[in-house]
Amino acid sequence: MLALAEQGAAEGTWLRAARQTGGRGRMGRSWESPEGNLHCSTLVRLHAGDPLAHTLALVAANAVHALIAPLCKGQAQIKWPNDLLVDGAKIAGILLERAGDAIVVGMGVNVAGHPAGLDRPVTSLTAQGAPETDAGLLLERLAHLFAHWLAIWRAQGLEPVLTHWLLNAHPAGTPMRVVQPDGQVIEGAFDTLDRQGMLILRLANGDTRAIHAGDIFLI
Repeated sequence: MLALAEQGAAEGTWLRAARQTGGRGRMGRSWESPEGNLHCSTLVRLHAGDPLAHTLALVAANAVHALIAPLCKGQAQIKWPNDLLVDGAKIAGILLERAGDAIVVGMGVNVAGHPAGLDRPVTSLTAQGAPETDAGLLLERLAHLFAHWLAIWRAQGLEPVLTHWLLNAHPAGTPMRVVQPDGQVIEGAFDTLDRQGMLILRLANGDTRAIHAGDIFLI
């Protein structure tokens, strides 16, 4: 998709891989991408006046949540910065990459199965008893949902996207541990997201700290 972007591909282009051999997660991590799961990317071309590019992760999270929540027997929840959980187990992830004015929004959903041996619980739509587990059909639905939230993001700004995200995310007061890119560990409670989509962590002493990047573990 990055190569297509550099060749002038239009916004709204989608790619789906039946299986990936070089799947990547955040911070360059490898990621399993077996057949039966949904591995897809779409392209957004930034316009003058658009909200900050990284807030497209919130757009994607709203779309993926709307896709999976009706299909799961457990409670689907968004976890900052780019995961979706069902009853605390990861079911989907999001990754943004940029090339000039193009943002590639990658989304992966565990549909038919989920990896084992990770440091956190994981699940899949099949494990959740979902009635629909065809990745191609799920992609069609996801494309419509993403286009819906992208139009809101572009026409109305971040506020309605952020409001909806907060309604479907870990509630204020949720205890969490943040492992920052430099290895520093901070514990506190989720407070909110700021106007730039950064996580605001409330510390034990009542102070707040803006978190720009890191691995988040719900305690």
